[in-house]
Amino acid sequence: MGREGISSARGKASASGSSSVRKPSPAVYRRRRLAVGGALLMLVALVVGGFAVAGAFGGGSEQASSTDATSSATASPAPGTSTTATATATPTPTPSATPTCNQNLVTVSASTDKAAYGPEENPLLTLKVTNGGTAPCQVNIGTSQMEFLVTSGPDRVFSSRDCQTSGEDLVKVIAPGASETANFPWQRNRTVEGCSVVDAKPGGGGAYYIFTAKLGSKASPKAVFQLH
Repeated sequence: MGREGISSARGKASASGSSSVRKPSPAVYRRRRLAVGGALLMLVALVVGGFAVAGAFGGGSEQASSTDATSSATASPAPGTSTTATATATPTPTPSATPTCNQNLVTVSASTDKAAYGPEENPLLTLKVTNGGTAPCQVNIGTSQMEFLVTSGPDRVFSSRDCQTSGEDLVKVIAPGASETANFPWQRNRTVEGCSVVDAKPGGGGAYYIFTAKLGSKASPKAVFQLH
């Protein structure tokens, strides 16, 4: 083969090689497009999936935190909503009304052990305190409050206060309808305020005398007795 034939053959081969590199076949283009498209789809799927997973964990974490906060608020009230507020909101039963002591219904009475006494008999004077109310009453029934007074007309014959050196308080609770009594044996003697000595004695001969019992500001009705 001559030189012209060899050069012509090389030129064809070279031209043929250049043509195959610059112009791929349609099948090659399709395969390349499918590969690139698949890679992009996988990348998008991974990115979207990553955000979805992150969002799921984030939402779960926030929900768990909210639940924990709700549980904590339920288990441990905030300082502003203490158990005192809860107790205040709970209605309490109204206590039943109880009667109170009526001191006006506490009365004092006077009596003697006999209606008439012989020349050698000494009267026994009795002071009685009665609670006529419906509730217990505290009453001072000490000697500091008591007085046994004997009179005859306008004549003030005897008072237990005249010669009393000291008086004592004695506060007692008297139940409804109950009574307390104090007895004083009178020696048929006269007294004056200041406990000065009085030689005269009450007269006998069937004279009538009046005994009045006093407790604080309360005075009894008159109890009449006779001395012979």
